[in-house]
Amino acid sequence: GCRMGTLAWLGMASLCLGAAWAVPAKERRKAEKTKADLTLYENLDLDNYDLTLDNYGEILDLSNYEELYDYGDLAPKIEVGTLAPRPKDPEPLPNVGATAETPKLQPPSTAGPIHPVPFPVQGLPSCLLCLCIGTSVYCDDADLEHIPRLPPETMYLYARFNRIGAVRAGDFTGLKKLKRIDLSSNSISWADVDAFRLLPSLQELILPQNRLTALPELPHSIVRLDARLNRIPSTGLRPEAFRDLKQLQFLHLSDNQLDFIPAPLPESLRSLHLQNNNIQTMHEDTFCDSQDHSQIRRALEDIRLDGNPINLSLFPDAYFCLPRLPTGRF
Repeated sequence: GCRMGTLAWLGMASLCLGAAWAVPAKERRKAEKTKADLTLYENLDLDNYDLTLDNYGEILDLSNYEELYDYGDLAPKIEVGTLAPRPKDPEPLPNVGATAETPKLQPPSTAGPIHPVPFPVQGLPSCLLCLCIGTSVYCDDADLEHIPRLPPETMYLYARFNRIGAVRAGDFTGLKKLKRIDLSSNSISWADVDAFRLLPSLQELILPQNRLTALPELPHSIVRLDARLNRIPSTGLRPEAFRDLKQLQFLHLSDNQLDFIPAPLPESLRSLHLQNNNIQTMHEDTFCDSQDHSQIRRALEDIRLDGNPINLSLFPDAYFCLPRLPTGRF
């Protein structure tokens, strides 16, 4: 009995001693780990570890960025037949002479099938021939011979570097929002008198490098007219063609065949380019009102008459209302 009691006492003592030693060992391991972590973070300069656009390349080495990631693994793997599995036993092709009609493919649409409306070749809408982005239509260098049909919301048309030979009265019918028409570098030799006049929002009409011999009527909303490098003589302008255009600011008719300055000019005009024409003379009322010597045309600051045979010094009373003299030969 005494021996059994002694063994029991020794066992209890061993358990107590083991537990007593286990706690300090656990604390020692925790302390050693904390010390190792502190040693690791001592090597980092955390005070200057601000990631900005200036030091981004210094903190992160992007030179080997592609080596760190194998983008080939991210490429989608598509097995042949996944999207449209091929049947094990292909069905024979339909007999050409069968009476059953081949089903016609319809374009996908959430609103139901769309039945295309046939258009004549020259009447195709511009968004099939050109590029439509928002309210702008881009038809540059598209080998066009006519103005294409435009969407009703069109505000800006660019149809430069084509072979358009004429502008018809119905080319812009119903385009009430059209603000700019750029037909530079075409072969336009004539335009119907009402081709642009009925456009209520048109502000810019750009027609340089064509073959025009006459200008059509313009809407009262026009701000900029550029018809440089054409063949327009003075007889190709209607009498007093620009008088009622109260919003016209830029009138550029250089490199044409004009014999005189197209007066009267609206008070709104800021820039008049008539260089390289055949203008030989002018009268005192071309720019100013000879009866009102208090008149000042503050807006008209840019007049180009260089490249004409006119001698501007012969008309000293024609410039008294201008903020600066025209450019040309004196």
